[in-house]
Amino acid sequence: MNTSSKRFAPLSARRGCRGLTLVEILVALVVLSVGLLGLAAMQTTSVKFTTSAYQRTQATALAYDLIDRMRGNRLAALNNDYVVAFENPVPACGAFDGTGSLRDQDIKAWRNAIACRLPQGTGSVTRANDEFTIAIQWDDSQGIEPAVQFRLTTRL
Repeated sequence: MNTSSKRFAPLSARRGCRGLTLVEILVALVVLSVGLLGLAAMQTTSVKFTTSAYQRTQATALAYDLIDRMRGNRLAALNNDYVVAFENPVPACGAFDGTGSLRDQDIKAWRNAIACRLPQGTGSVTRANDEFTIAIQWDDSQGIEPAVQFRLTTRL
């Protein structure tokens, strides 16, 4: 009995097992490319949502900042000294002068902080009876919506 012929498969059986063909490799590359493009798109969307959430957080903090300033200067706030409209054109981020009354300093510092933290950001304060509404708007074209406005209503 010849043992060497039992170790190796016959030549006809080995012809079907030649390895990968060029078509199989190209299909694998297409599948891998589509997967990587999907991953890149998902990462881009994630960055947009993260940026938008960060800007909303900044707007919330800025609104509460002005409310705290108004509570610190309550008499002036109740005399409608803090009621201001949106600025047009939107101010640029920069150093503000600390001159004027406490109310002037508060509004200038608040508007400067909005301009520095939010793209094309500006804010307004309105009053209806005992309620003050602080509105902050900015350009969110890199995120979900092109223009966003955050509103917060409070009583002093």
